Amino acid sequence: MKSYERLFIDGRWVAPIKNGSFETIDPSSEQVIAKVAAATAEDVDLAVKAARKAFDEGPWPRMSGADRAAVLRRIGKGIRERLQELAEIEVCDNGKPLPEALWDLGDAAGCFEFYAGLAEKLDETAETPVALSDDRFTSVARKEPVGVAGAIIPWNFPMLMAAWKVAPALAAGCAMVLKPSELTPLTALELGSIAAAADLPPGVLNIVTGLGKDAGAPLSEHPGIDKLAFTGSVPTGSRIMQAAARDIKNISLELGGKSPFIVFDDSDIDAAVEWIMFGIFWNQGEVCSATSRVLVQRGIYDRLLARLKEETQKITIGSGLSDGVLLGPIVSREQYNKVQDAVARGKEEGARLVVGGSRPEHLDKGYFMEPVVFADVPEDSWVWNEEIFGPVVCIRPFDDEAQAVRSANDSRFGLAAAVMSKDNERCERVARALRAGIVWINCSQPTFTEAPWGGYKQSGIGRELGEWGLNNYLETKQITRYNSDKPWGWYIK
Repeated sequence: MKSYERLFIDGRWVAPIKNGSFETIDPSSEQVIAKVAAATAEDVDLAVKAARKAFDEGPWPRMSGADRAAVLRRIGKGIRERLQELAEIEVCDNGKPLPEALWDLGDAAGCFEFYAGLAEKLDETAETPVALSDDRFTSVARKEPVGVAGAIIPWNFPMLMAAWKVAPALAAGCAMVLKPSELTPLTALELGSIAAAADLPPGVLNIVTGLGKDAGAPLSEHPGIDKLAFTGSVPTGSRIMQAAARDIKNISLELGGKSPFIVFDDSDIDAAVEWIMFGIFWNQGEVCSATSRVLVQRGIYDRLLARLKEETQKITIGSGLSDGVLLGPIVSREQYNKVQDAVARGKEEGARLVVGGSRPEHLDKGYFMEPVVFADVPEDSWVWNEEIFGPVVCIRPFDDEAQAVRSANDSRFGLAAAVMSKDNERCERVARALRAGIVWINCSQPTFTEAPWGGYKQSGIGRELGEWGLNNYLETKQITRYNSDKPWGWYIK
């Protein structure tokens, strides 16, 4: 790995003011793969000031949408040209299997290309006439960039989560300071190089790496930030919301989930098993929308569990760079210990361990674990109600539709949900009854840049992706004109 001991601020690579660094670890080998620049509040301040100057005085927000789109497309092209290299960096940093990393990086490039199209449309849609009740006046509603945005992203989809925030912010005309997770900072820094090569003006995108308390907290509290966008845990999201409240900052939060998957007894068992596995074992279960609570109608409960156990035992576990691997390591030792503690707690609470939870015998290093299937999980147990963020699925039976919907909705989370049945009317009815921002029918986890993404309840505020993601970074201004040549006459007698 090359050196990553610089921050990307104002279009230049600069050393942190205090010359700090931290190590990033390959979770498959537990070896250090790079030293990374550790930003502090002073570096964050420089980055925000650079973004502030780029927004207040620079060309970016004053360009046409078409001109910004050209830069966004060059960024997308830059990602595609380095797809294999970037995916391998992501595997070493995060642990996910290479095919999944390639998929993620392709989606990241597509995200920049999609928002390039929306940037072009802004040239035509930025101003909308407003019908007024007094014909002496005309009015327009104008969309303008919100200003300087701060973005804090998680470790589970490093480049993709950066794209979800950077692409719409740049399309809108904002400047941004991006703070990636300290566990997976490398591809975010590579994005700085790609953006510079795409001729993005200095200061429009700034990237500061570092620990949450040293870099993330100062970013969320900085008075020069107009908007905060965060993806991560509920406790951190709550702290960011409190910090934003002091300055009444615009915020969007995509937080945790404990998403339900309802499987009715007319479902094809093999199809249900495949979607259950993809819904929880993809990306090692380190997915905020993972369908980790599965409700199976009693008529097929035992048969489905037997097939799920059989197929789960076939999953190939190992380094994400090895051919055929479907499950890589957990991202870090700390997260590995949290998942193992959750498995132990599930056993203590009376959940039946169907399969998994141990370290694979052929792997003596790395944060590897066998995927876990729990059955007969009590509804009041911790593992049924709390996000584990690992390859652990909790399953319990239900008798009828009303019971399934009640159980699915009985959660403080509301990010995603899924329903499976051959009865299309029932699927549509249940989908509309589920209290979640994303609902899948006869599938789990497909995600499209064009469609809104976000949750109800404690799963967040606002929506990303699609036109909704662009609107996160736009303000609406009313401009009203008095068109009569006669005095208004309010004070004239």
